[in-house]
Amino acid sequence: MANPETLSSRELEELAHASRRASSPTETIEEDGDVYSIIHIARERTVIAPFFDSDDRTVLERQRTAESIYRRTVGQEAGESEVAQRRPPTRAASYFSRITSRTPRDDWPQFGGGKLYPPLLPEKDAYVVDFTGPKDPIHGQNWPLRKKITTSAVLGFATFVCAWGSSIYSSATFAVSREWGVSTEVSLLGMSTYVLGFAFGPLIWAPFSELRGRRLPLLLGMFGFSIFQIAVATAKDIQTVILSRFFGGIFASCPLAVVGAVFADIFGQETRGTAIAVFSMMVFSGPLFGPIAGGFIVSSHLGWRWTEYITAIMGFLALFLCLIFLEETYPPVILVQKAAHLRRITKNWGIHAKQEEISIDFMALVKKNFSRPIKLLFTEPIILLISIYTAFVYAILYLFLVSYPIVFASVRGWSPGVSALPYIGMVTGIFLGGCLVIGFQPWTNRRAAVAGHVVPEDRLVPCIIGSVFFPIGLFWFSWSGANADIHWIVPTLAGVPFGLGLITIFLQCLNYLIDAYLMFSASAIAANTFLRSVLAAGFPLFGRFLFEPKPRGKLGIGWAGSLLGFLALLMVPIPVFFFLKGEGIRRKSKWAPNHGMMDREEKMAEKKERVHDPERSPSAGV
Repeated sequence: MANPETLSSRELEELAHASRRASSPTETIEEDGDVYSIIHIARERTVIAPFFDSDDRTVLERQRTAESIYRRTVGQEAGESEVAQRRPPTRAASYFSRITSRTPRDDWPQFGGGKLYPPLLPEKDAYVVDFTGPKDPIHGQNWPLRKKITTSAVLGFATFVCAWGSSIYSSATFAVSREWGVSTEVSLLGMSTYVLGFAFGPLIWAPFSELRGRRLPLLLGMFGFSIFQIAVATAKDIQTVILSRFFGGIFASCPLAVVGAVFADIFGQETRGTAIAVFSMMVFSGPLFGPIAGGFIVSSHLGWRWTEYITAIMGFLALFLCLIFLEETYPPVILVQKAAHLRRITKNWGIHAKQEEISIDFMALVKKNFSRPIKLLFTEPIILLISIYTAFVYAILYLFLVSYPIVFASVRGWSPGVSALPYIGMVTGIFLGGCLVIGFQPWTNRRAAVAGHVVPEDRLVPCIIGSVFFPIGLFWFSWSGANADIHWIVPTLAGVPFGLGLITIFLQCLNYLIDAYLMFSASAIAANTFLRSVLAAGFPLFGRFLFEPKPRGKLGIGWAGSLLGFLALLMVPIPVFFFLKGEGIRRKSKWAPNHGMMDREEKMAEKKERVHDPERSPSAGV
């Protein structure tokens, strides 16, 4: 190839035009009767170093800097903006034109210095940075084990604190009611609005994490969460409490939506199940430890406000740990940082990452990112049904924050702090369920070795087991807890099968969504979080009426719990159905990667390379 410095301006423009044509998203290649899009083959869009083994089947293959990833993740690419400029602008597009980088050429400012705009870079793809290979140390999945464990521990603590904050307020509802003279149901809105924040927050945090990386939203989330806990602690009226709890829930939802995607970034498919198990234990144990601590705090001289002060202190501690130990894990943003470093040391300002070619258009951003979780929720049957199941399970967890005090405080007359201690039975079940999931990991790895990749449906086997234990725990707790003559250990032990079913259903459904949607796992988790948080926000409001003991209550504790148990039985077929039919459904999805199609494209790309490189041909040297 000729040196670009020796080419004329006309030749440079021709090269730039050819480069734009080569990067057209509609270009296809036809060979041996097979037509396939260049977009779907990452090696056609990246410069592969001589030592990059393109045939290595690793998880890095799913995170290569292919155009198809970025076209679905954020905004538009530079080439698309030129096409958009030729369309008649809508009123909305004109209004937002000043906050978007998609500016018509006629509106460009003067270059300055009496100079015209220079031609586009020749061989643009030659300036795009990529990972050096499957073992590139800057990729999160190649970090040392100690670094991965430290990152997981820090994020696990942050998740625990945010989940703790959702339930510790439940122990303060009676004190809040007395202080401002409102009903218990009104004071419970503080807990419901916090969980409602879990529904709306991920619609912002998940796409934000796919646009700017994981670290920045996590830092912002923990800071905002801690600030609003202080706002609740210093509130002068019930309105301030309710609003501050809602915004605190929005910020607290960031770890719930993003941490699972972080684990997908740094752990391979063989170890991700264990990492997600620890994450899910934090998600569910936090709401159970919160009432235990909160009950004793409210009963002490500290008062209910210190439930929020202590939570704020824990939040700032988690923020401090994230600032020190948390590094960026999202591969496209890692490459942006790498490109910036290379520009500084080489003084070659054309070096960039594929992510930096994105033209941030406000309307496209809203359409592709902020509305994506909702779109996935209602267009993907896997996400919809799995989310309905996990939403029901998650809502019952928060319903039990109301029903447990009825069984152990109202029926048995225990004090607030002591009446929350039976939650330890549920924590024990959660621990056993996590161990069950981890125990299935070797079986999943062996199945993956045979198939060449992790089969997402294999994650559902522990979920199916847990779906049987979950209703057993509901029936056990409701009928043993209704009678004060039955020893307290009996309803307490009912929390073991309930907790085991709770964690296995939630955890493996989460793993299933991550493995099924990979690069869009953050949005898939956000869609799941939205639905389950909406249900969890409403369940505590009617929990006191549902579990009201007879003769005041119509159902009583026994039949109220049985109603939930029968609903749980009706949902048992959901994981069984996807275990049997999930692969066929994923093949028809445009969001879930098709492993079979990926294998086919790899073989076709390898065949094409052999045609152009005779030395790689099997017959070479014969």
